[in-house]
Amino acid sequence: MVLKVYNTLTQELEEFKPQNADQVTMYVCGITPYDETHLGHGRAYVTFDIIRRYLEFKGYKVKHVQNITDVDDKIIKKSEILNPKSETNSNIEIQNIKDRCRMVAEKYTQSYFEVMEELGVKKADVYPKATEHIGEMLKIVTELVTKGYAYELEDGIYFSVRKFDGYGKLSHRKLDDLDSGARVSVDKSKKDPLDFVLWKKSKPGEPAWESSWGPGRPGWHIECSAMSSKYLGEQFDIHGGGLDLVFPHHENEIAQSEAAFGKVPWVKYWIHNGFVNVNKEKMSKSLGNFFTLKDIFAKFNPMAVRLFLLGTHYRGPINFTDEQLKASEEALARLQNTVGDIEFYLSTHPLSPSLIKRGGIKGGELETLEERFVAAMDNDFNTAQALAVIFDLANLAHKQIQAKTGAGLKEIKELMLKLGEVLGLKLQKEEVITEEVQRLCKERDEARKNKDYESADRIKQQIIAKGYILKDTPSGTMVSAPINRLGLL
Repeated sequence: MVLKVYNTLTQELEEFKPQNADQVTMYVCGITPYDETHLGHGRAYVTFDIIRRYLEFKGYKVKHVQNITDVDDKIIKKSEILNPKSETNSNIEIQNIKDRCRMVAEKYTQSYFEVMEELGVKKADVYPKATEHIGEMLKIVTELVTKGYAYELEDGIYFSVRKFDGYGKLSHRKLDDLDSGARVSVDKSKKDPLDFVLWKKSKPGEPAWESSWGPGRPGWHIECSAMSSKYLGEQFDIHGGGLDLVFPHHENEIAQSEAAFGKVPWVKYWIHNGFVNVNKEKMSKSLGNFFTLKDIFAKFNPMAVRLFLLGTHYRGPINFTDEQLKASEEALARLQNTVGDIEFYLSTHPLSPSLIKRGGIKGGELETLEERFVAAMDNDFNTAQALAVIFDLANLAHKQIQAKTGAGLKEIKELMLKLGEVLGLKLQKEEVITEEVQRLCKERDEARKNKDYESADRIKQQIIAKGYILKDTPSGTMVSAPINRLGLL
């Protein structure tokens, strides 16, 4: 089967063919660590985690780079809370400002890594920081000035958009119809309102680094061109990020990179995830419907949050509500309980060698289900359809258990875990049933066998009081910890 991906650049589904047959190079725009990681971040990084996992499932080696923008207006503003802005720009003061900004960035970067781990997102191979790649950025800016694509003003070095043929090809807008870029205030001294800053000359109270144009700091866009080219080369396979980054950020990245490196296309596949809506409105701080992942994890299992995110195709908008998260927790519990039911059945019903095979399951049924999963993921990473396959496997397992045949259960469980891993879902409960509870289960089973139902009910209440879920099966008492006790599974 052929993997097809939607390329924002061409607005078409394209067959995926990386530059090298067995390796994929992927750059994903990372966080600006000035505040806690929110649900929008979760949507983006789960999306590209899935893409990475599936490419690895297909046999590719993936080199994944994700930057950290650790110098930015918002970080500077947050750092001022630690110490008021100084009117001087002495070397000592500049260093103090850098230290304060670093403290802010490190705090929220660490928090980001913590919540991503809970969400099951694999770490990138490299997390380059903007402040550690100033030299690489200045090299590109110098090249752009030398080639005539950039010019100097009193406050910085700017890229001349109209010098670059093809500006607007990612966002599919005509140059004359475009508005000035986000994060860049209109400056009447610029040659064109669309021209964007590559290097900002130093102002009092801001961190600064030396350059040919005096002390200053990088613009927002230049860091991605510098760091992606350093770790992935001047051309690579996938560039990802949220839909909101298409313009101006990614548009500007293309312009400065192709102008500097002289290689087209700079990136082969542009992939963007959709927005997060809250009660059908776009999530934003200004609307007061902004949720950090830490806040969400205080109420809901992180794996249930991941399952919720996977239930909608990555390119479409996703609507967040508490009811949706509760439904996802129930769905996750169903899948994990199915795996637990299979394990319990197999542990209490030893199978003869003749039944270990897939007897009782239609010939090729499991192969067909796996093929459906692959077909869904090959169709631009359609996780919603892929999830349906895992639920179909759960249904098949319950039919086998209800029919009192263990035939094929081992293979069903293995396939559920295998496909769950591709989606980053941990479907096997890592719970410990204490020796005391195990003893109580045996005592209850003995009481039921002897028709001592009063004792059996009393023991049942003891087990429930210890925080376990109890389930009667033909093989005896089965207990499990409820999903909200388990945390990350």
